[in-house]
Amino acid sequence: MSVGRFSLSLFGTIAVLSAVLAGATIWLLITDPVTVADAVESGHVSPLVEALAGVLFDALKGLLRYL
Repeated sequence: MSVGRFSLSLFGTIAVLSAVLAGATIWLLITDPVTVADAVESGHVSPLVEALAGVLFDALKGLLRYL
């Protein structure tokens, strides 16, 4: 595997993960703005990360149920 092909593959993987994370964050901002506002105000990101993980888990569970 050449370096060019490996770097393109790595870039693609990072781009897809970034897009999924951005989409989940926007979805969380729309559906649960209180958690996001509390996390931003207090400076503690653990509730935000916990809610974001829940959103991603629910999406993955729905996708697997669909398949």
